[in-house]
Amino acid sequence: MRAIEGNTGCAAMTSTDVETIFEGAAKRLRGVERGKMLSASGLRDPEAGKFFAFTTRGQLVVKLPAERVTELIASGEGRVFDAGKGRPMREWVGLTPADETACAEYMREARKFVSG
Repeated sequence: MRAIEGNTGCAAMTSTDVETIFEGAAKRLRGVERGKMLSASGLRDPEAGKFFAFTTRGQLVVKLPAERVTELIASGEGRVFDAGKGRPMREWVGLTPADETACAEYMREARKFVSG
């Protein structure tokens, strides 16, 4: 895995690395739909009708409760996600999972959140 140190102090991977991890982790989840979210490949819970994870700009982006997002950002594990518009998206956080297992765990947590 190629890691590049970013200004935030969080390791960032290439888009290809994150997409490869994302694809492997997505195979571990049952009953999800794929679709486009912000021009990126994303996962959606069909029962909830909501997206919960996608990849963009070399990061995994997941939807989590605001408190959890704040916790991940404060720990340095996550980054504010703004979709390139300069305004943070509420309840979304950018992450750089270490591996497929970590990615799958973030995705499960996000799916559980959107399915309520």
